Amino acid sequence: MDGYDATVRLGAINLKHGRAADFDSASPDVSVSSPVTRQKAAAAKQFIENHYKNYLQGLQDRKDRRRALQRKVQESQISAEEQEEMMRNLERRETEYMRLQRRKIGMDDFEQLTVIGKGAFGEVRLCRAKGTGEIFAMKKLKKSEMLSRGQVEHVRSERNLLAEVDSRCIVKLHYSFQDSDFLYLIMEYLPGGDIMTLLMREDILSEDVARFYIAESILAIHSIHQHNYVHRDIKPDNLILDKNGHLKLSDFGLCKPLDDKYSSILLENEDLTGQESTSETEAYSVSPWLMPKERLQQWKRNRRALAYSTVGTLDYMAPEVLLKKGYGIECDWWSLGAIMYEMLIGYPPFCSDDPRMACRKIVNWKTCLKFPDEPKISAEAKDLICRLLCDVDSRLGTRGVEEIKAHPWFKGIQWDMLYESEAAYKPTVTGDLDTQNFEKFPEVDGPPSVTASVGPWRKVTYFLMLVIYQDC
Repeated sequence: MDGYDATVRLGAINLKHGRAADFDSASPDVSVSSPVTRQKAAAAKQFIENHYKNYLQGLQDRKDRRRALQRKVQESQISAEEQEEMMRNLERRETEYMRLQRRKIGMDDFEQLTVIGKGAFGEVRLCRAKGTGEIFAMKKLKKSEMLSRGQVEHVRSERNLLAEVDSRCIVKLHYSFQDSDFLYLIMEYLPGGDIMTLLMREDILSEDVARFYIAESILAIHSIHQHNYVHRDIKPDNLILDKNGHLKLSDFGLCKPLDDKYSSILLENEDLTGQESTSETEAYSVSPWLMPKERLQQWKRNRRALAYSTVGTLDYMAPEVLLKKGYGIECDWWSLGAIMYEMLIGYPPFCSDDPRMACRKIVNWKTCLKFPDEPKISAEAKDLICRLLCDVDSRLGTRGVEEIKAHPWFKGIQWDMLYESEAAYKPTVTGDLDTQNFEKFPEVDGPPSVTASVGPWRKVTYFLMLVIYQDC
């Protein structure tokens, strides 16, 4: 029986291949339900939609494999008996595959290896699948910490997006499961480190190298925008390199569907746009290259140490995200402009050793965005940065990604062949288990310290911005 064209009916819900699940006719009146009830209903809806989406996709994949084998045997010079045997072998493999799919995946299926990252809620560890020997990155998050700090929704956001979006531009999620103490995300392992590692090593990048990685970042960001998500946390440490040097976007804990209502990360009693004293105005308009050298170096060290806290860095956040304003996908393009500035200049455009001051600089970008005499960058590069770090209405990308891709700085980029071409930088990777592009962590039990030694893997979980920046 070919179940591909079948309709799966669950109560009042009709699900057919090629159509989204129609829940509207079955939805209860949410006007009288509590927020907790609405959240549970939304979670149940998402679970059912994902379940049947995966089910129908599996039927289609099975049908495609059968057709492909039928074409192959018809084109080959083999007897009818051999053709039938090949088809029976396929059916046996399909049956075994479905049996394995029904088996519950858990920690017993993986061998835990080297720790490659630690955060406020857990760790990221290399692991090996016992059955196949495949190498993955395991994100292990402590449930009690996530619950106490209100981070459960962030985990759900990351899992949902990774399950929904299938793109070579983003890190792939293979499995997710939990036990009594931890949540686990089993993801593909990218041994090349992140863009922050590259920036720490090189200080600045040439325009050719920066152009390549900004272009791949554009494709990665656009891939989630196409699914109506805004990332909200684009930064160098979320741009990961594979063994060949190609870039993938990761860490979707702050990702939100575009139909959500966004709120500011600031408190109601804070005003970053009001009048300041002359001394304060002069202070936040000071450019990073005018800071004493030792202060700039201290800023860089502190910034790396933020990886192990729940706070993170605001250096790449758009002003509309910091303020009490609505925002959309345009905020991700601002973040990309800040990353491009750092790649070419050596530090973010609004960096400060005082987080509150960094907030003020971003909000007052019209007076704080400046370019040093050295290093010199091309007029096209400067123009692109300025057209990304600007008001939403004027920002490139607001009217679609094509207006960014059409900018003169990208002249010569073959967008359709970018991931097939040789990467601008190839990291040193000696094997599947190589972790040299990540910091070394001691094998100790207990929660990670937020003041632990710092290194290139800066952020591995989710940021709770209001913990420290309540006065920002």
